[in-house]
Amino acid sequence: MTLYVAEPPAAYAMRPPAVVDANVLAAFVFGEPEGEEALARLHPYALHAPTLLPYEIANVAMNKLRRGQASPEELSARLEGFDFGPIRLANTPPAGVFGLAQRYRLSAYDASYLWLAAELRAPLLTFDGKLAAAAADCLAKLPPEGADPTP
Repeated sequence: MTLYVAEPPAAYAMRPPAVVDANVLAAFVFGEPEGEEALARLHPYALHAPTLLPYEIANVAMNKLRRGQASPEELSARLEGFDFGPIRLANTPPAGVFGLAQRYRLSAYDASYLWLAAELRAPLLTFDGKLAAAAADCLAKLPPEGADPTP
């Protein structure tokens, strides 16, 4: 008797999670020079972000409009043309976010990405050096998976 194994193509294989912040996606959405690097770095991951991500991207568009960097029509077209569907959006608890914001002197918005990265035990992809340093410290201090977190 022959055992047959039907497997999905490699493109459908399980990809490791990563949390992506708004500045990385904004570089891609708005065609900034870092956008190509951002896209290349995102490819191997299943992307996650806090539910505030679409609003932060819309805020980037508003800031670009205020600075005269693009027309309302161009910005609207870029926002409408971006599909947030492949990014898994997650709620983050205000108390947990607040605690991380205090500890690392971050905005609550940045701390929400950090909280999610810690929760998923996943890398945090960002162009923000301060957030990257906080993530490196926070993620390095997580107890091993399955370890008893109580002393």
